[in-house]
Amino acid sequence: MLRRIISNRAFAPLATLSGGAFAATQTSFARSAETAEEMKPDSWVPLRLISREELTSGERPTHLFTFELSSKQGDLPVASCLLTRAPVGEKKENGENKMVMRPYTPVSAPDAKQLDLAIKVYPDGKLTQHFASLKPGDTLDFKGPIVKLDVADAAKKKAGIGMVAGGTGITPMLQMAEQLLKIGYTSPINLIYCNVSPSDIMLKDKLDSLAKAHANFSVYYMVDAIPKGTSWSGGVGYVTKDILSSNMPKANSDCMVLVCGPPPMMNAISGNKVSPKEQGPLSGLLKDMGYTESQVFKF
Repeated sequence: MLRRIISNRAFAPLATLSGGAFAATQTSFARSAETAEEMKPDSWVPLRLISREELTSGERPTHLFTFELSSKQGDLPVASCLLTRAPVGEKKENGENKMVMRPYTPVSAPDAKQLDLAIKVYPDGKLTQHFASLKPGDTLDFKGPIVKLDVADAAKKKAGIGMVAGGTGITPMLQMAEQLLKIGYTSPINLIYCNVSPSDIMLKDKLDSLAKAHANFSVYYMVDAIPKGTSWSGGVGYVTKDILSSNMPKANSDCMVLVCGPPPMMNAISGNKVSPKEQGPLSGLLKDMGYTESQVFKF
């Protein structure tokens, strides 16, 4: 179960060590954390990979990457993302590779002493392929955190919060839902989570555990198609107005709908962002259903 993997993640590799070797490794981690740099929103800092776990398999496998944080690192704000980069782009005139940069949302708790990223590795993804090549002890550059939406603003919405996520777009939704539930938010939080197939669903164990533990949190899974012989109780096909109406709060000034996913999904549901810092105009199904730009946030 993912919950068990995350809670024990830092010590799984150490369980095979004994006696002095175990103590020495613990001491090494502690000393490294003490000397490691704190992440900053305006400069790049290398973080060391501690461990990695495969969460899903197939053509687009998902891995949980755990990085070491400085012992002086403060809590990460919710909802926020981190930028990562690696020299895996096209060749420059000087022979060096261009940097490829991508944002990722942690799935670890804001006050965790280590950083967890759930990464889906795509066959043509330059940076995700780089992630897949990383081994414990390797480092990767990080910058951040970059605040996207203050959880305190979301918590003010007493009519409920809707979430529509596709693929890796689940990570900011999980971050936000966990923190809202942790601070005692009692209004409904309803999530629609879309994937290509059941095997592509990320963090399902963790989402199901949240739904089981909190009556006001629900998840409706949707996939493009069901492989022959697969048992499935969720939705199949595209998100429609009827599906949104059944799961999202009614459009009003006291609700919020969060959207994050691949461009085609975003375009159909809410319209894409204009830039990382600009939400852009609201369009798609949510606009047709009467929601306004102040009621919808695009990650």
